[in-house]
Amino acid sequence: MRYGMNPHQAAAIVAGHGPLTLNGQPSMINYLDALNAFELVREADEATGSPAAASFKHVSPAGAALAGPVDATAARIWRVDEADDGGLLSAYVRARDADPKSSFGDVVALSRPVNQVTAEFLRTVICDGVIAPGFEAGTVGLLAAKRGGQFLVLETDPRRRPPATERREVHGVTIEQDRDTVPVATVLPDDGALNAASRADALLGLVTLRYTQSNSVALVRGGAAIGVGAGQQNRVDCVRLAGAKARTWWLRRHPFVDDLPVVGGMGRQDRLNWQIRFAGQEMTAAQLREFGSLFGAEASSRYADATWRDEWTATLSGVTMTSDGYLPFRDNVEHAAVAGVTTIVEPGGSARSSEVADCAAAHGIAHVQTGLRLFHH
Repeated sequence: MRYGMNPHQAAAIVAGHGPLTLNGQPSMINYLDALNAFELVREADEATGSPAAASFKHVSPAGAALAGPVDATAARIWRVDEADDGGLLSAYVRARDADPKSSFGDVVALSRPVNQVTAEFLRTVICDGVIAPGFEAGTVGLLAAKRGGQFLVLETDPRRRPPATERREVHGVTIEQDRDTVPVATVLPDDGALNAASRADALLGLVTLRYTQSNSVALVRGGAAIGVGAGQQNRVDCVRLAGAKARTWWLRRHPFVDDLPVVGGMGRQDRLNWQIRFAGQEMTAAQLREFGSLFGAEASSRYADATWRDEWTATLSGVTMTSDGYLPFRDNVEHAAVAGVTTIVEPGGSARSSEVADCAAAHGIAHVQTGLRLFHH
């Protein structure tokens, strides 16, 4: 490997047969991202029958999505055709657009072989590598030219399945456990509680959590995880973090944010970063002064006004929330309701699960218990 977790740590693969490296040299984090990300998209594709993509950073997904409609805002930002709503590219555009601040410099995972249009798109965004089950003729050469020839291109065998047991060595202690292989579709009730759309969202959400650092919560809408709250020490912070990301994603569709004046010479990522700061109301005083000089007094005057944000956020609905562990208190539901959640899918089994269910019912939220915990570390 190029290096381990950090450049001062040497690293090497000492056992096992992983994906084939077609170009570049992975660091340990690149490799961990790629291995986890591909399992996510492979499983999501198998569970739903749709092409899937994930944008991975630091061993958790910034976004994950199935192929589907690319809305006007995302199509404009990423310069893609709205009509391409069933192809592999649409899956990745939707995954990257969920949290483009976090996706900057990601590892891309795709569940189907990379085609020409997807390879051309990947050339235009800042990412460190891609893993896929194959590459159409000419696409590897196209991708290999990125990052001065150092772009990481990994090809994996879609038929490969990890061993039934897995081992990890931590500070000289070797731990072995059974790999988590329960098909998520088998734990979702087929009693009419979930319609086809919410069932697909639930499947994607559960698979996403299986490969997200715990504690974790995913908010999914229309086949895309629009907010992933990962690696928190308490569950309500997972919900709040996922909700904040989903809220920013939705606010980026507000005309005040979407139609910010175009600034000559400003690149796509810089514009996105300003839109995210504006939507999330998260600027420092210095940034706010710079924002005003770039985008004008009218945009600057809107920054402190919470009214338009609150009114727009109130229109977000149809969101499915999945949780990798049980919801211990009703405050999780209350924060979920604010984020437009209409379906909650969680393991259940806490001492207060009846209170959680009652709170969900009071908010008009369908509450589904799976009995399956999906912790991942």
